[in-house]
Amino acid sequence: MRRLSGIGAGDARAARGWTSTGPGGHNPGTATGGPTLTKIKDLAAQVIAGDRRGLARAITLVESARADHRAEAARLMAALPRDRQALRIGLSGTPGVGKSSFIEAFGCSLTAQGLRVAVLAVDPSSARSGGSILGDKTRMERLSRDPLAFIRPSPSQTALGGVARRTREAVRLCEAAGFDVVLIETVGVGQSETMVAGMADLFVLLMAPGGGDELQGVKRGIMEIADLILVNKADGDLLPAARRTRADYAGALRLLRRRPQDPEGFPKALLVSALEEQGLDRAWAEMQALAEWRKAEGWWDRNRATQARAAFEAEVRDGLLSRLLADPALAGRIESLGQAVAEGRADASAAAAEVLQNGG
Repeated sequence: MRRLSGIGAGDARAARGWTSTGPGGHNPGTATGGPTLTKIKDLAAQVIAGDRRGLARAITLVESARADHRAEAARLMAALPRDRQALRIGLSGTPGVGKSSFIEAFGCSLTAQGLRVAVLAVDPSSARSGGSILGDKTRMERLSRDPLAFIRPSPSQTALGGVARRTREAVRLCEAAGFDVVLIETVGVGQSETMVAGMADLFVLLMAPGGGDELQGVKRGIMEIADLILVNKADGDLLPAARRTRADYAGALRLLRRRPQDPEGFPKALLVSALEEQGLDRAWAEMQALAEWRKAEGWWDRNRATQARAAFEAEVRDGLLSRLLADPALAGRIESLGQAVAEGRADASAAAAEVLQNGG
């Protein structure tokens, strides 16, 4: 099995990203200009070779909102191979359920089998300051030192859906780098977090032992898109409660309408313990079985195609909004109309129609 080159996943220098000095002493990007086309090709080659420092810089580039960086990011993405596919696993769960502990235990079990695992962990950004803690590496200390693992925390910024705005591009970069499994950890669980299912092959919902109130707190939309529900902390004194919770979720899943993309018996509810590393092999076996069935039945390719189309349409919508806001006169009109709507002097639909008419 080819091992990834470059530095360890926890190296702080990689986190400096696009403005750091790359191998050989050249600077792949500056605050004033951005990289040349040759350096873009060099960066793409580093990513394809599995160099994690290059991968970290590439993700930093695609996450940048600067116009010149967006153009360079588009060139970088176009230079990536399209024949590399990893198993994309979206993971969500209620706060305190042990997502980081599960990912570390699960990731280590996969790397022990020789699989290369990338973790894209999205941290919530402050609505006031815009900052994020980005502490996932400190919570996954053992996995962060694994030479077959790569952990990348990213701020959610203003993006909804539990994922960062450029998570799709980050997933593609990890696939181009040769990772076998990409785990996408969302900021939490709720109705908006279902967006992660739009970029994953499998969606896993992680839950903690609890009673009926816990089941009531899970949104139906989340339950309907989950491929596996894993009840974590099934150990010690919590084991009996975990078994009851698993049975509750299994019963709830049976009440849902069967989905055409599922074989018999799916979705399922299983017990796992990140602390004792129990149930991880069973969970992985079920994920593999579901993925293989969907590939054989054509659902895998159809799902990937649908996701790619949705990503394209999202880019078009974001681009159109950016163009509208880039026009100073129109931006001023949007501000004044927004104030009028806020004060009740104008209807939101009519104001939006006026903006779109003038902007078209």
